Amino acid sequence: MTTVAREIAGGGFVRQPNRFTDRITADGSSGYLAEPGRYRLIVSYACPWAQRTLIVRRLLGLEEVISVAVVDPIRDERGWRFPEPDPVTGATFLSELYLARDPSYEGRYTVPCVWDGVTQRLVTNDFPAITITMETEFAAYHREGAPDLYPERLRPEIDELNERVYHTVNNGVYKAGFATAQEPYDKAVDALFETLDMLEERLVGRRYLFGDRPTEADVRLYPTLARFDAVYYSHFKCNLRRLVDYPNLWAYARDLYSIAAFGETTNFDHIKRHYYMTQRNVNPSGVVPKGPIMDWDAPHARDRLVTS
Repeated sequence: MTTVAREIAGGGFVRQPNRFTDRITADGSSGYLAEPGRYRLIVSYACPWAQRTLIVRRLLGLEEVISVAVVDPIRDERGWRFPEPDPVTGATFLSELYLARDPSYEGRYTVPCVWDGVTQRLVTNDFPAITITMETEFAAYHREGAPDLYPERLRPEIDELNERVYHTVNNGVYKAGFATAQEPYDKAVDALFETLDMLEERLVGRRYLFGDRPTEADVRLYPTLARFDAVYYSHFKCNLRRLVDYPNLWAYARDLYSIAAFGETTNFDHIKRHYYMTQRNVNPSGVVPKGPIMDWDAPHARDRLVTS
C-alpha cells in the first residue's frame, strides 16, 4: 500500500498519522535551515503523495538544491527498498532511516520523507507540509521565473479546496479501496464522485483550479487523476465513472501531463506494478492488467481558455 497504514473501524479505512513533523525553515529557527545540498528527498514514483514533491521540486528548479532517492516500486513485508544501497544515507531499506530516528517506531515506513545530511536523521514524513516547505521556506533558491504555487492572497481558498480534495479524492480512493464493509465503501465512493463532479464544473471556464496558472491545488489533485483509470477505477472499485468520462477533468489532466514536471514524474510502469503486485489483499494474484489504453499526449485545447 502506498504510504498507507490501516485501522479498520466498522469496515472503514483510517490513514496512519504522520510521525515526524519537524519543519525546515528559511531562517533555521526550527533547527533545520533551508540550504542547498543538505536534504535528501526519498520518494517512490508509484506513490501519489511522493509525486507531489517531485512535481514541485521540478517546477521550482530545486533539483540541485534538494537531492532525490527513489525506492523500488515493489514493496514487501520489510517495506520500501532502495534498488541498491543509497549512496547518501547508506540505507538499503527505508525502515533503517525511520528506526535510526526512533528505534521504538512501529508504524509503516512511508514516502515521501526528508533526510537531513547534517544531523543524519529524518526530519519529516509529513507529506502535506513538504511541498509547502519547498514553495515557501526554499524561496531563495527557486529558479528565476519559477511559478508562485502558493500565492499568499489565494492561500485560504487553496487550503479550503485542498482539504475537500484530500478527504474525498486523494484519500477518498483509499477509503473506497480498503473498505471491508459496504456502508463505508458506499460513503467513500459517493463523496469521491460528488467532488469529481464539482471539479468538472469548476474547470468549465478556467484552465487550472485557480485560474490560468497551476498552483499547489493542481499539484495535489493531479497524481490521483493520473492513477485513476489505471488503478483506482478497477483496483479500488471506484467505478461509477472513469477519468476519460469527464471531458474537462480529462483534458485538464492531459494539460498538466504536457508540463514536464508533471508528465516526466508520471511513471505508469511503477504505478501499476506497485499497486497490483504489492497490494495482495486487494489483488491476490498479483497479475498486472495490460490496460487501459489512454492517449495522454492527445491535444487538450485547454490553453485556449481565457480566465477573466
